[in-house]
Formats: sequence, C-alpha cells, structure tokens
Amino acid sequence: MTSSHDDRPKAPPQFADRVYRSVAGFSGGVLLLALAGWLGGDAIVRGSGRTPWLAMAALLLAVPLIVAFTIRPAVFASTERIRIRNPFRTITLPWAGVDSLRAAYSTELIAGGRTYQVWAVPVSLRARKRAARQDARAKAVGEGGGRADPFGVPAGPIRRRTPVPGADGTIRSASDQALAELRELSERHPVADDESARPAATIRWAYEVIAPAAAGAIVLAVLAGTGG
Repeated sequence: MTSSHDDRPKAPPQFADRVYRSVAGFSGGVLLLALAGWLGGDAIVRGSGRTPWLAMAALLLAVPLIVAFTIRPAVFASTERIRIRNPFRTITLPWAGVDSLRAAYSTELIAGGRTYQVWAVPVSLRARKRAARQDARAKAVGEGGGRADPFGVPAGPIRRRTPVPGADGTIRSASDQALAELRELSERHPVADDESARPAATIRWAYEVIAPAAAGAIVLAVLAGTGG
C-alpha cells in the first residue's frame, strides 16, 4: 500500500528581488512630471497659433527624459542575478559574472573588464560623512558604557537621519548600505577563473524611452526651424 503523501524534498521558496532606487530622485521626478503636465497642458489648452504644437512636442521630448533619469533607474537583485535599470538601457548579469562593485563618486559594477554605472544607487559624500560620524558616536557610547565623553557627560539621543545599522552593526548611508548588501549577494557566487566560462551581461536598450524622446526632438526642431 502506497502512501498518498509526497515525501520528495520540496524546492526552497523563491525570494522576490530586492529593489533599490533613489527615493529623492523618484520624488523629484514625480514633481517634475506634475510641473511639466501643468505648464504643457495649460499651453495646449490656452495657447494659440503654433504654441499648442510646440508644447506637445516639448512634452513628447521632456516627459520620457524625466522618467528616464528620475523614475526609471532601479536595481533588482535576486539570489542568482542582478538587473540594473539605467536611464537608457537595462543590464542583466548573473552574480557569477560580476567582478566587483565599488562606490567612490558614483556606484559602479565591474564585469569582464567593462564598467557599468548604477544610476539607482547615487553616492552622497555628505550622507556618507554624516553616517560615519553617527557610527563613531554610537561606538563611543557603546564602549564608554553609555557615556560619550571622558568627563562623564551623558550622551544625548542619536538622531538617525540614515538607515538603521546593517547586519554588522555599522551605521552607513543609504547608498553604502545598499552597496554592502549587493556585495554580500555577489560574494555568494565565486567568479569563474576561466573567462570563457563566465556568463556575459545581457543589455537591452530602452527604446520605449529613446523613441518618443527622439520623435519629440525631431518635431520640436522642425517646428522651430519652420517658424516665422
């Protein structure tokens, strides 16, 4: 008599991608879109002569560019691969093909001798310095038994304008914390020594952004060139 239960081991659950994007950039993009829609819509409705056509062409050019540089950039990181969505293209690469991730003045991914900018994780030197000061202060308080200076003045509460400490207890800026998590995912997949066996990046151009922006630029140039 066979059992009706399936005793075979089940596959581990698939985890959703971690998503990283600039909150400030996204919010600024929404505001810019609202402003462009208000000004452009007013020009289309109330304008006369060539004004409505110029406004429509300007919107056709501006809206895709605003979306491309503010709302579109994002990083999707799973346990197997990383997908970098930049303004005009998307780079998908398995972790086994990633050499390193670094952040000096901008965040970059290095793979196969090529460098890819990561627009969604901007580097803020000011936020990095502020996080370093908060981390040093938090460690000083912890080592001093709750007192931050040698004269025994109790330390005040730490105002956290940066993310909570990471897994190692270090306070980092938002971009540095994202970079630390991405590096952790990358280190789980060693890079193959044989370059021919390493996976290559897949690049897809964002024609849904490029095409309307190019059309808007052409229409705007034609209208401006034929104006009297």
